[in-house]
This record gives sequence, C-alpha cells and structure tokens, in this order.
Amino acid sequence: MLIVFNPIAGRRRASLLWRVLDVLVANGVRLDLMETNRAGHAECLARDAVARGLPMVVAAGGDGTIAEVANGLMGSSTALGVIPLGTANVLAHELALPFAPRAVAAALAFGRTQPIWPGLAESDGATRLFVQMLGAGFDAHVVHTLPFALKRLCGRGAYVIQTLRELTRYGYDPISLRLDGQDLQAASVIVSKGRLYGGHYLLAPDARPDQPGFSVVLFERAGPLRTLMYGAALPLNRLGRAPGVRHIRASRIEFNGNRPVPVQTDGDKAGIIPLTITDAPNPIRIVVG
Repeated sequence: MLIVFNPIAGRRRASLLWRVLDVLVANGVRLDLMETNRAGHAECLARDAVARGLPMVVAAGGDGTIAEVANGLMGSSTALGVIPLGTANVLAHELALPFAPRAVAAALAFGRTQPIWPGLAESDGATRLFVQMLGAGFDAHVVHTLPFALKRLCGRGAYVIQTLRELTRYGYDPISLRLDGQDLQAASVIVSKGRLYGGHYLLAPDARPDQPGFSVVLFERAGPLRTLMYGAALPLNRLGRAPGVRHIRASRIEFNGNRPVPVQTDGDKAGIIPLTITDAPNPIRIVVG
C-alpha cells in the first residue's frame, strides 16, 4: 500500500502516523510512504499509484487530503484508506473509522471496505471532488480568510477565533441557487454528503454518504447575531433544527450570480461561485475495518 502523508495537516498528530506504521511493518505489511509538498500533490500521487496497480492508497491527513486522494482514485478499483490526522476529521467521525493506532493499523491490514459516493463541483471547466461537504457563504469565508499560522497554533479553535473576527466584516450577500430546477435564495448553503459537520456535530440527518444525492442545508437568515446563534447551536447538535435552517434533498445544485461568494470543500478553499454540483460518476471503496 501507499501512504500519502500531508505533513502540514498532520503536524500536530504525526506521532499517530508513526505508531500506525510501526504496527503495520511489525506485521509484515509492505508499504511506501510519500509526503505531499504542494496543493494537488496527493491527487497526483494517488493517480500514479492507480497506474501502478496498487490495491490501496492511504490518506494520512485531514479531510482535504482525503478528498485529494479520492480525486486520484476516481474510476479505479483502488481502495482508499484513512489515517485521521487533521483538525476536524469529519469523514472519519462520519464513518466511525478508528483513531487508536493499533485499531487503524488493523483496519488497513484487514482491508474491509464500504462504498462512499462523492460529490463533484464544476466551475469554468475545472472539477473538484468532495467527500463530505461543500459550503458557500460565511463558513467558506472563514476558511478563505483563516491564517495558516493561527490554524497551526490553535487547531479547531482557530475556526472559532476567525469566525468572531469575521462576523462584522462579511457582507452576507444573498446566494442564488437552483436545486433540481427550483430557484431559491439563502444567506449561506452547505451541500452535504454526510450527516456531520465541523467534526462530530450533527447537521444533516437525512444524508447518506454511500448513495447518490445530497442533503442541501439552507441558512435563510443572515447577519452577525444570526450567525452567532448558528455557531452556538452547532456543539449542541441543534444547528440542523435551528430557526431559519431548511433541508432539501437534491441531485443537481447550481450556484448562480455575479457576486464573488466564496466556496470551500472539505475544509479547503475551493474558489467562488458560480458552480454546479452533481454526483461523481462512480462510488469509491473506503477501508472501514
């Protein structure tokens, strides 16, 4: 197997990686370890592994690293493994993947898989796959403006700090979108493949990561106070039921408009709207234990 390690995402938890590798090597598992050195590098490494016929590529990093590796695996039979080293590790929580080193190593060695069906965002001819969610609006603005040094220092707490900083700076322009032909507007939007958001917090209970389609969460009320209320509801697992939050199932989502509303996928910057979201052509097999 190939281990693709993002040293930036995994710097705070690198010891977990070495403990997992020690267990694998001690049990005779043959592996290669490669570090990423730029955005998109994990995708290139995964695509090369597919060309070499490797049966598994393991993403050692956060949700963004997992999504990059998944991009490189699309259309192949190569399985996706995960060593969760990121800030939020939303997909790992979503699928109840192991976090303890011996349990992670055992899951990778055993290789039992289940399918996940990623989403595909297309803008100006470029496509970007996401495995958990895409956000447009305030949460994406926080991702776009978050200083790397703050994230490295504070981990998940950096998002709380940056949210407070940006409450009165963000413009809260309405977002125009079309869900399966129905025209709507919202202050912010999260298009989710999974139930969880921001870690292990419940947002979209109707989401099914192993099936086509999306749970689209519309935040219909805007402004600093409303955003603070949404933020307070998240750790209480009440964000999905907060006033002004609407859930719609859809298979095609089109973001329109000329204003440069920011977008994030799986916690990484992903440009601005307009863009169109559909399901990826095929599911991916992910190792679960």
